[in-house]
Amino acid sequence: MPEQQKYLRLSGLEPLIVTPETNFINVGERTNVTGSRKFLRLIKDEQYDEALDIARGQVEGGAQIIDINMDEGMLDGVAAMTKFLNLIAAEPDIARVPVMIDSSKWEIIEAGLQVVQGKGVVNSISLKEGEDVFIDHAKKIKRYGAAVIVMAFDEVGQADNYQRRIEICKRSYDILVDKVGFPAEDIIFDPNIFPVATGMEEHRLNALDFFRATKWIRENLPYANISGGVSNVSFSFRGNDKVREAMHSAFLYHAIQNGMTMGIVNPEMLEVYDEIPKDLLEAVEDVLLDRRDDATERLLDLAETFKGESKTVEKAAQEWRSAPLQERLTHALVKGIDEFIEVDVEEARQQSERPIHVIENNLMAGMNVVGDLFGSGKMFLPQVVKSARVMKKAVAYLLPFIEAEKDGTSQSAGKILMATVKGDVHDIGKNIVSVVLGCNNYEIIDLGVMVPPEKIIEAAQKENVDIIGLSGLITPSLDEMVYLAKEMDRLGIKIPMMIGGATTSRAHTAVKIAPEYKETVVHVNDASRAVTVAGSLLGKDKIEYSSALKSEYDKLRDGYLNRGREKDFLTIAQARENKLKLEFSPVKPNFIGTRKIEIPIGELVPYIDWTPFFRTWELHGKYPAILTDEIVGKEAADLFADAKNMLDTIISENKLTASGIYGIYPANTVDDDDIQVSDENGNELVKFLTLRQQSQKTKGAPNLALSDFIAPKSSGKQDYFGAFCVTTGFGVDEWAAEFEKDHDDYNSIMVKALADRFAEAFAEYLHEKIRKEIWGYASDETLSNEELIAEEYKGIRPAPGYPACPDHLEKPTIWKLLNVEKEIGVTLTESMAMWPASSVSGYYFAHPESKYFGLGKIKEDQVEDYAKRRGISVLEATKWLNPNIAD
Repeated sequence: MPEQQKYLRLSGLEPLIVTPETNFINVGERTNVTGSRKFLRLIKDEQYDEALDIARGQVEGGAQIIDINMDEGMLDGVAAMTKFLNLIAAEPDIARVPVMIDSSKWEIIEAGLQVVQGKGVVNSISLKEGEDVFIDHAKKIKRYGAAVIVMAFDEVGQADNYQRRIEICKRSYDILVDKVGFPAEDIIFDPNIFPVATGMEEHRLNALDFFRATKWIRENLPYANISGGVSNVSFSFRGNDKVREAMHSAFLYHAIQNGMTMGIVNPEMLEVYDEIPKDLLEAVEDVLLDRRDDATERLLDLAETFKGESKTVEKAAQEWRSAPLQERLTHALVKGIDEFIEVDVEEARQQSERPIHVIENNLMAGMNVVGDLFGSGKMFLPQVVKSARVMKKAVAYLLPFIEAEKDGTSQSAGKILMATVKGDVHDIGKNIVSVVLGCNNYEIIDLGVMVPPEKIIEAAQKENVDIIGLSGLITPSLDEMVYLAKEMDRLGIKIPMMIGGATTSRAHTAVKIAPEYKETVVHVNDASRAVTVAGSLLGKDKIEYSSALKSEYDKLRDGYLNRGREKDFLTIAQARENKLKLEFSPVKPNFIGTRKIEIPIGELVPYIDWTPFFRTWELHGKYPAILTDEIVGKEAADLFADAKNMLDTIISENKLTASGIYGIYPANTVDDDDIQVSDENGNELVKFLTLRQQSQKTKGAPNLALSDFIAPKSSGKQDYFGAFCVTTGFGVDEWAAEFEKDHDDYNSIMVKALADRFAEAFAEYLHEKIRKEIWGYASDETLSNEELIAEEYKGIRPAPGYPACPDHLEKPTIWKLLNVEKEIGVTLTESMAMWPASSVSGYYFAHPESKYFGLGKIKEDQVEDYAKRRGISVLEATKWLNPNIAD
């Protein structure tokens, strides 16, 4: 069976799992003796307590990994690395994040691997000393259980262009995965970030080649991640912090777009992407993306105007201090400047009716801007953490004023547990709500972030809390909330829940969470509502409140699940009046009647659409790109190899047969929505009933039915219609049973999945024959398999049960017309499913403007009309059409 999806998993005391939803991971660079003079001095002087403070500051400043390097000629690197890592292990606030052991000397790396806590990263190994040394080091790293950064460096030297980057990384990857057996998800490539704007022609493509190589690696080396030392790119502008900050942010913005997942970067040397002056940003990106021949000269000229302008100088200028109050507060939060926050907050307090309103209104407005910039990739995590610091300082200033407003009693209004759910590290909103609730006499039990459901449940019961408050900022948090609700319901817990956070909503709470929990679940959209909601949940009218809330959410859920509204629909008479009116010039088929077809199964291979095959195995992606997908590529490639092997067996041993039947007949539309099919003498054989869209359309758009693609009988023009059924399913169940008898579920599923693909391929093959030869209305067609899959042919072949004709009751009409069961043995169950399962049936329409569409919701009047046309009860018609009925 395919393996589970693979992610880079690191850990200190806490896990760090790098998933597609993970934002850019910042690696702190200040605990590096080659990059920080202060850290070097402290290590040399053996002032390890102060050195630990630097590490602690990095973690508090948003570093999710800390890079530790002891490479200095006057240091005993092995001893220094060992001692420092041992000291870190005793500091939980530092040790919670993973460590990057950074050295160019193997003995220092190995010393670090022997003492590092959790699962760290080695930075780095390369092919510089040849394959034997590379393999030896990789095997040892694998044995120690660490991930590894691989430099784009080989026996010739560092990769300095795009081609060399991808060649070395591909070679390194193949050796690690195929020869060492190194987990692909534990490989992190550093494709070399070199300076740009040096004035040397050969350096023009340094940044662009990095972006291109990053994209190539992510697309072609499954599961591998990308890292790099960002400050290298701006080396030419040492001393000009303003330009360097802009270059780092712009470089990161484009690198992340191309797949860079982590990097060593100083958060103090980053500018908010959207706040880089437009002329500077344009000049920087001209250099990074090599957009102009004179890009370097233009940036050098522009840089002169920023020379000497650093954050300190910018702070001294203080132009922003003259802006209106709200703009100053927002600026301080976005830029992470806390120097004036107390002054501005006090001004806001003086203007507000209550101090709590400063948090709810002024500060939250600024944090919303931060959230928008972060979500769009224009701010990075370290900057957001700095914003949070400013926010917390502001709240701390306001707290005594808020406390003074309390009523003076010590009686708690209730006990509330607050937690950011598992997988989510964001707690700003939760902390604000906690402050607001705490200032209104509620006792807060704050479990922090990344809290697993079992811990929430355990704490809630142990502490006997009155309310559970769940917070989440990222989308996966929503699923965690649903899961927790299910668990609490299963355990019979009766504690109301408050739901909040950026991705949550009233609709999601009503539709997804509330149905899973018998007790009250309420969405709280902002901090100001939290007190009112908590009071309602625990007050004397709590039963009435909960009952009213449940009714409100039931109504919201029903409205959401049945979004069709009366005014959005036409009557069936109105819809028919707005039918599609086409011109018809029917092409007479080369063959009229019914005919069986059998072909060697191997002829269908070129027509297979492999994308749905992978979806069957819950591997999502488009073939062939899925074979090199960064998440599922390896599993997809392995699965595809097994499928090809079974394919060979199917063909060589004739394990499956391909048989089918088709028919083409004279036909015309009658009574608006019915298709009358006749023999060559005009005698009616069958009548196909179609359904018509009833939703209100934009002006000029028709309400479609499949009958619109056949010429009306009243036109006097003879049109034609086709139907078919093909199967590759006989023998599949028996073959699968043989595998199951041997407890081989993998191949049992495989044979069924391939039989389904062959059936669809057979339908594609036969439709091409119909268009080009049998009917011949597109005899000059020349389409590739990709174009066939993309349905770029003329005409369509819709099938009963699919969006344009959702009524499965049309299948028996096909069976009657073609005599399917007798001719090829395919039968229908009482639920109108085809047996064998690997079978496909449908219609052929030839009109060049015929197209696939979805019926959508229909109204009761069409259901009644349809029941009458079919000669069945409305109840029976409702049973088959239920998902499409609006009422």
